[in-house]
Amino acid sequence: MNQYRIAIADDHSLIRQGLKSLIRTSPSLSIVAEAGNGIELLEKLRLYRPDMVILDITMPQLNGIEALRKIREQYPAMAVLILTMHSGSYHFYQAMAAGAHGYLIKDDSESELLTAIGTIREGRPYVSSQLSPEVTDEVIANFRGEAKMPFFCLSDREKEVLRLVVKGYSSRAIGEQLHLSSRTIEHHRASLLKKFKMKNTVDLVNYVVSGGMLFPDGER
Repeated sequence: MNQYRIAIADDHSLIRQGLKSLIRTSPSLSIVAEAGNGIELLEKLRLYRPDMVILDITMPQLNGIEALRKIREQYPAMAVLILTMHSGSYHFYQAMAAGAHGYLIKDDSESELLTAIGTIREGRPYVSSQLSPEVTDEVIANFRGEAKMPFFCLSDREKEVLRLVVKGYSSRAIGEQLHLSSRTIEHHRASLLKKFKMKNTVDLVNYVVSGGMLFPDGER
């Protein structure tokens, strides 16, 4: 089997060293580049063109999600595995929408990292065992197929309205809170249904609540 070439991007040197030591235990894997931030990573990718990038989300200068979008634009065949401390589904779906091929949590086992690399190398997505019971292949395919997630296409006003809809507020009550007319709120509600491809408000609320994916922790 040919060597599978990997680049690592994480702003913590100890994390990078640990990843390199682990990955090098597999004869079919090699580390060709490492970077401490998104800008440095993009420069290294231009030089080394690896098969896969293992990418942290929280990095200086250019964060992992922004770097991921640029990688997908510039190197569409390059695989990207997110490795992060963020276990919330908001960051997971944000990464999937940006085009990630896999998502791991930093406290996952060492063996799971190698499993994830192997799975992605075979052309299949991989999701951390901490998240996989909540995530279906269909959901991942929908978000990656559209290359976006509805929440990230909403205006700030639509996000405000959606939060209040989920809390059970009527159009009149939402209008009073946001100082808008009920007619304007109804227009926003119709727009939300269209963007999320839902038939009614009940379906929309169930989608948001059951998915737990649309707002960062503590923001719902």
